[in-house]
Amino acid sequence: MDTQKKVSSATSNSWMRKTMVTGALSAVSIALFLTPFGYIPWLAGASLTVMHVPAILGGVLEGPVVGAIVGGIFGVTSLIKAATAPQGPIDVFFTNPLVSVVPRMLVGFFAWLFYKLLARWNIYAASIAAGIGGSIVNSVLVLGALVLFGAIPLAVAGSVFVANSLVEAVLAAVLTLGVITAWKGVGNRSGKAKLADEE
Repeated sequence: MDTQKKVSSATSNSWMRKTMVTGALSAVSIALFLTPFGYIPWLAGASLTVMHVPAILGGVLEGPVVGAIVGGIFGVTSLIKAATAPQGPIDVFFTNPLVSVVPRMLVGFFAWLFYKLLARWNIYAASIAAGIGGSIVNSVLVLGALVLFGAIPLAVAGSVFVANSLVEAVLAAVLTLGVITAWKGVGNRSGKAKLADEE
């Protein structure tokens, strides 16, 4: 009976933690959507985005389901923005969920996968890999979808990837490493916080 109670309590705590992390990261995604903080001015009037970082963190902290949910929130906000306040002719393509939502849902899954594969050796390297991998997955899938649906030619997608996506990947890696390091430190002191690979 004691063992069953412990298992039940651990399961309950796990779901509670997942729910809290999902809610917190979803709130961050919405806040980034509603404010200019989701985009950082870059060269030639372009911007770098960190909108996908909460999805990466969701996947690393609590697994692929949480990562997919948070990524889905990001995707839905992107779709809403494209539908209600388009900034240019390409934005109309983001009203298609296959461009705006589905790729972002996969970001958290791949971030979790990259982290899971490396975490047994080094959580810091794993965090960097999750940040870079999740960011590149976001870029490749979104740019690929835009090419597939005729929004931009392949050459333009390649140029955007080189000019923006590689820098965004580095930025995502730095942010992911910082958050995961801090989270791990809190977990070590409290004995409560866990990462997805520690379930």
